[in-house]
Amino acid sequence: MRILLVEDDPPLGDGLCVGLRQSGHTVDWVRDGEAADLALKTEDFDLLVLDLGLPRLSGMEVLRRLRRRGQTLPVLILTARDATEDKVQGLDAGADDFLVKPIDIDELAARARALARRSAGHASPLHCLGDLEIDPAARLVRLNGEAVELSGREFALLLTLAEHAGRALTRAQLEAALYGWQDEPESNAIEVHVHHLRRKLGAERIRTLRGIGYLLPKP
Repeated sequence: MRILLVEDDPPLGDGLCVGLRQSGHTVDWVRDGEAADLALKTEDFDLLVLDLGLPRLSGMEVLRRLRRRGQTLPVLILTARDATEDKVQGLDAGADDFLVKPIDIDELAARARALARRSAGHASPLHCLGDLEIDPAARLVRLNGEAVELSGREFALLLTLAEHAGRALTRAQLEAALYGWQDEPESNAIEVHVHHLRRKLGAERIRTLRGIGYLLPKP
């Protein structure tokens, strides 16, 4: 999952980036509302983690602009404010969930997974595709009941394809999901990861659609 984190407190932002990346997510971090608004206009994310007390443009205004543009991106608000009025205002402005600081990284990661499931229309926390089972929370993959060892990038690629099973994704879309601004992937990185997944899961597991991209078929 690619997450845009908007937090102006350097120690907190750094800690959240580290924790979310350790949970397997791609995280891009900006520290003010104007930078967040620009990023949301120009790039695709799976989740917005948004502080309310931001310089240059408030988190609430970032949220309002996002929704006025018709963007349905899930939004999880982080704030030091614990008044019911602030929570109601944020949720009514279009937020999907709310966490009050201090933040527990495990709870944040769990809420992120829940929002991703809801956004994709998945009721189950597991992705079951025939004999293939993917557990995002435990970061486990099983094939015919047997655990399959994958690297972090391989798991992220497989999960992205599973979340869009039956739909072809371009290399650019997959790179955006797996790599943040701080990363510089090799030009053939996606092809290498797909090759490794096919070797571990079966050559026909992931299909190549020439001139389009890659597809994980629905069973």
